[in-house]
Amino acid sequence: MLTNKQRAELRGMANSIDTILQIGKGGITETVVIQAQDALRARELIKVKVLDTAPYSTRDTADALAEETESEVVQVIGGKFVLYKRNLKDPVIILKK
Repeated sequence: MLTNKQRAELRGMANSIDTILQIGKGGITETVVIQAQDALRARELIKVKVLDTAPYSTRDTADALAEETESEVVQVIGGKFVLYKRNLKDPVIILKK
């Protein structure tokens, strides 16, 4: 569980990263989940874009993908959202407590 300060720190970091995953009319498929898990393992913080053709809202999609990948939703803005999952073996991002 992230604190408000940690969430704010992650939001600041997310401003400078590019969108690396898109979710379209197929919604959250097994392939999307695998790609998100791989990206989270490597980067810990990812930005995802939900296209207009997606079957669900951005918030619903973010919550569903976070549940599937066991990550946390950092923020949802417009058609994009940011996910964070700490890598226990080799952490890339060190958050303040």
